[in-house]
Amino acid sequence: MKLVNLLNRVIGNNGRLLKKANEYMYWSPFTSHHKPKLQINIKTGKWHCWISNQGGHNLFQLFKKLKANREQFTELGELVGKPSHSLSSNREKVNEKILRLPNEFKPMWTNGGSIIQRHSWVYLQNRGITKGDILRYGIGYCDGGLYSNRVIIPSYDSDGELNYFVGRNIYNGGMKYKNPPVSKNVIGFDLFINWEEPIVLCEGVFDAMAIKRNAIPLFGKTVPKILMKKIYENCVKSIYILLDRDAIKDSIKMIDGFMKNGINVYFVNLEEGDPSDVGFEKTIKLIKGAGQTSFSDLMRMRLNGKKRKYMEI
Repeated sequence: MKLVNLLNRVIGNNGRLLKKANEYMYWSPFTSHHKPKLQINIKTGKWHCWISNQGGHNLFQLFKKLKANREQFTELGELVGKPSHSLSSNREKVNEKILRLPNEFKPMWTNGGSIIQRHSWVYLQNRGITKGDILRYGIGYCDGGLYSNRVIIPSYDSDGELNYFVGRNIYNGGMKYKNPPVSKNVIGFDLFINWEEPIVLCEGVFDAMAIKRNAIPLFGKTVPKILMKKIYENCVKSIYILLDRDAIKDSIKMIDGFMKNGINVYFVNLEEGDPSDVGFEKTIKLIKGAGQTSFSDLMRMRLNGKKRKYMEI
């Protein structure tokens, strides 16, 4: 079975089928024990280690814990579909009541054949989004309802549960973005973030998908409180900041705050356009070429910002 073979590779040992339907037992990577103690239901996706007490409600959570690679996440998406977006018990009350994908949401990877789906494919391809990206991020579309004629890009938290989504109009004219009426105090694409590595902060989901590696969309120009908290809790050592050129004031504020807390900051100057405009290869070159921002760099940015403001008056 393809899913079991994938689990064997990610976990690092072969699962043993139990008498209970769809239940497999593995040697647990979370503890050292002389018997297999990691139990997984391949139908529901629920998993639990009986020694360490670690567990979750879907396989995306398990893959996140085991630091599965991009290809393995993509393969899992092909086998089981997008991560569950059931509501968590510790979410803000407003999100508990409202946050869900639109009723008209349809996955891009299913065979539908509608004109909106075909146009959505073209739109995404023109933005540099690949089939692998579509499966990885669970991208869909709506051909009716409040989000009609829009591609839907969901964001999932570290437990694999929906915490936000973005609806982008695939046609010219009208409102470009229509987002859910919930708080933006979330961590974009948290499911895919490795907090032990440098993180990249950018404005939108298309920027994050273009960067691909450990990129967090802010859904704006400021750092949400919950993200700030997680950065400090995980002792993140290095942060790359890639905001639009018109957000220099916001970038300076971020740089100042992170530097005061001992974090190495790298400001990436986006002279040629947003990451979603210039593409993955050019963006990665800019990131690799960025030097660590010093105190004198920060002062220079502040002075240049004031000069620009004076010239605009």
